[in-house]
Amino acid sequence: MPTPMFRSRPALRRALVGFLGCALAAGSLLSGSASAAPAPAPAPAPVETQAAAATIRLNQHGYLPDGPKRATLVSGSTSPTPWQLRSSAGAVLASGTTTPRGADSASGESTHTVDFSSYTGTGTGLTLSVDGQGTSHPFDISPGLYNTLRSDAMSFFYQQRSGIPIDAALAGGASYARPAGHLGVAPNKGDTSVPCQAGVCDYSRDVRGGWYDAGDHGKYVVNGGLATWLLVNSFERAKRAGTDGALGDSTLRIPERGNGVPDVLDEARWEMEFLMRMQVPEGRPLAGMAFHKIHDANWTGLPMRPELDDQQRELHRPSTAATLNLAATAAQCARVYAPYDAAFAARCLDSARRAWTAARANPAVIAPDSDGNGGGAYGDATVSDEFYWAGAELYATTGEAAYRDVVTASSWHTSPNAFTSFGFGWADTAALGRIVLATVPTGLPAAETTRLRASVTAAADSYLSTMSGQGYAVPLPSTAYVWGSNGQVANNGIVMAVAYGLTSQQRYRAGSIETLDYLLGRNALGQSYVTGYGEQASRNQHHRFWANQYDASLPNPPAGSIAGGPNAALQDPVAEEELAGCKPAACYIDDIGSYSTNEVAVNWNAPLAWLTQFAAETPGDDGGDDPGTPAAGCTVTYGIDSAWNNGFTATVTVKNTSTAPVDGWTLGWSYPGGQRVTNAWNATVTQSGTAVTAKDVGWNKAIAPGSSVSFGFQATFTGSNPAPAVFTLNAATCS
Repeated sequence: MPTPMFRSRPALRRALVGFLGCALAAGSLLSGSASAAPAPAPAPAPVETQAAAATIRLNQHGYLPDGPKRATLVSGSTSPTPWQLRSSAGAVLASGTTTPRGADSASGESTHTVDFSSYTGTGTGLTLSVDGQGTSHPFDISPGLYNTLRSDAMSFFYQQRSGIPIDAALAGGASYARPAGHLGVAPNKGDTSVPCQAGVCDYSRDVRGGWYDAGDHGKYVVNGGLATWLLVNSFERAKRAGTDGALGDSTLRIPERGNGVPDVLDEARWEMEFLMRMQVPEGRPLAGMAFHKIHDANWTGLPMRPELDDQQRELHRPSTAATLNLAATAAQCARVYAPYDAAFAARCLDSARRAWTAARANPAVIAPDSDGNGGGAYGDATVSDEFYWAGAELYATTGEAAYRDVVTASSWHTSPNAFTSFGFGWADTAALGRIVLATVPTGLPAAETTRLRASVTAAADSYLSTMSGQGYAVPLPSTAYVWGSNGQVANNGIVMAVAYGLTSQQRYRAGSIETLDYLLGRNALGQSYVTGYGEQASRNQHHRFWANQYDASLPNPPAGSIAGGPNAALQDPVAEEELAGCKPAACYIDDIGSYSTNEVAVNWNAPLAWLTQFAAETPGDDGGDDPGTPAAGCTVTYGIDSAWNNGFTATVTVKNTSTAPVDGWTLGWSYPGGQRVTNAWNATVTQSGTAVTAKDVGWNKAIAPGSSVSFGFQATFTGSNPAPAVFTLNAATCS
């Protein structure tokens, strides 16, 4: 089933209820086709038993040596508890005590934080133990931790391709190979000559190719466009950072490798070509608009190999939202692909301009929420944000005043709501316009660009604040566990990574990487939501071909496929029966029948690929536990930036007053008032009892004579909040 992204607007919530009603009325996805002669229903699949979660929840894949390393302990104790990080042979590598955090509203659990970020060594098969609470799943610490996951997350898109045979050698084995789907080879009706629904148009279109959107065989402009934009944006960001070589030619398992074009752009082009085929041709009514979607006339059965689908395919009426999505992604294409294929880039720009003109002429052609038989409605009644996004992309690519004027006149250009707490998505695209204008050089005044960039960092700070208030450090409010919540988590992680690119502030990099910790096991279920990564990983995501739970001859989803994630609304029969009464963050089951919690979709794998590409760029700094060179002279300035009932933030500045450089530093102090550090930036801060240790994070390890470094942190306190009396830098006392 195609999976709508829930946004907070009540209208969209109502739309999804209607969407499900249409789908279930047409015939349950679990009981076969809804055609006049329904396909025989498969034997009911056994509901997977939810594995008991360990009390220590962490990233089951592992951690980067120079990244944050935190885990969550489920415990009702209000006292710190000793922990040990152990090698595969059982040797203690690091130790400390947990930080009690109390109740976590999203999970309903009482939690502690285990912070072992100060350990910067490497190893495989490591475990974390907490006295009296057991031992964690094994994990690795490695600078190359995300290299394979980055590749697997991208392989998902190749394996979701329509209109091309999937090669066993590229897909990971014979079980994943399949003939091309929907090319008109019997029994397929094909996508090479697809008619419109009755009353929409009187002609057919060749709309072959593209990606299957999710677990079924539908293809949607708004969702496919968002996924395409994310993949291309990941390359554009890497190119700015000078790390695009990791995304270059022959870096992915795709047929186009070796053609001189970065592979991530080759993969995105497969969808971009489809998106442009969905544009209404010249000479036809609504020329330049984009058809909203193409899928089967009725819901298909489960399982169903794509080449065996015998349903009639249909084009659905154009929409303003789809047209602007095409305009935005095609304009981005024109800018990014120009150095590699000028002719294709020019074709993209022509398509973008025609789509923009058509949308301006037809600004209120809304996809109806009722159009939900055989595929998701993807209704979106508010398109001002799509106008802003598309205008921003066209202006960034062309520099033309006409696009600039529309963008700067948009209410979204200054709105504080462009970045939502739920995260951007196919129906909420204003944030994409902000990201483009904040990162791509344009002709906007410098002060305007500075303001736009500040809006990105403000959003990132809000996500960090949300994370710091939770037991599992999730950049999502407890009320936002909706359909596709994992995609929303990942999208907010992207915003933090963009903020890092703008500022080089380590707290944003840390927040983005901790987002992956959540997706890979540091969550209320101790569940890695990514197939093939972690001892307790999802493997029965809802999909018509990767349907091993229903048919043993078919495979499970390939490694690197992410599940939709917890959905407190329980919007499928399996979830309703198995998860009644669940806390929001625990409303998930790894069962193929739970399409509202456990489906795959291109718009969720795209941010996973984006984030893992970002995380894989920077090798871990294997600095070990070297405390740094001794300090001959130093001064420390300690200041409270802000304080509230029982918390505060502080900035610490360390100055090297000696004549010798400091190469690597560790600052120590003790808190006399029971203060507890909960989060830090620009330093790795750990605490044991009253003793606090702050260590450099690699990039700021050198302090030249007369120079200073600063870091900050957030902490709690009870009663008074006195400042530390003594600081030591690399074991030497500072004044």
